[in-house]
Amino acid sequence: MPTTEPSPLLNRSKQFALRTIRLVESLPRKRASGVIGKQLLRAATSVGANYRAACRGRSRAEFCAKLGIVEEEADECVYWLELVMVSGLLKKELVEKLHDEATEILKMVVASIRTARPSPRSQR
Repeated sequence: MPTTEPSPLLNRSKQFALRTIRLVESLPRKRASGVIGKQLLRAATSVGANYRAACRGRSRAEFCAKLGIVEEEADECVYWLELVMVSGLLKKELVEKLHDEATEILKMVVASIRTARPSPRSQR
């Protein structure tokens, strides 16, 4: 739902996208890196863009629907970052903090969805 106060997640999701851009640019020039990097970049930039769209939602239902997209994209980021680490494309130490941030953003979005959804009692 639109508010007058900017959400801390707006800036955090933008910073996450920028950090992801830098990480993807540092991947080795290999076929696997290109595929994983493209998917990661698409998902990471989508997190912030869709969260921004959610904040401009015209109704609670629209807000929740758009947050659902943010949840999916953030979860996808966690997956691609895990692949970067376990595949050895980059050293785990270089990816861990970004992976942790993706996980934190995902948790925040899930909590926001739970808070924003109307309770079953209020629908009676």
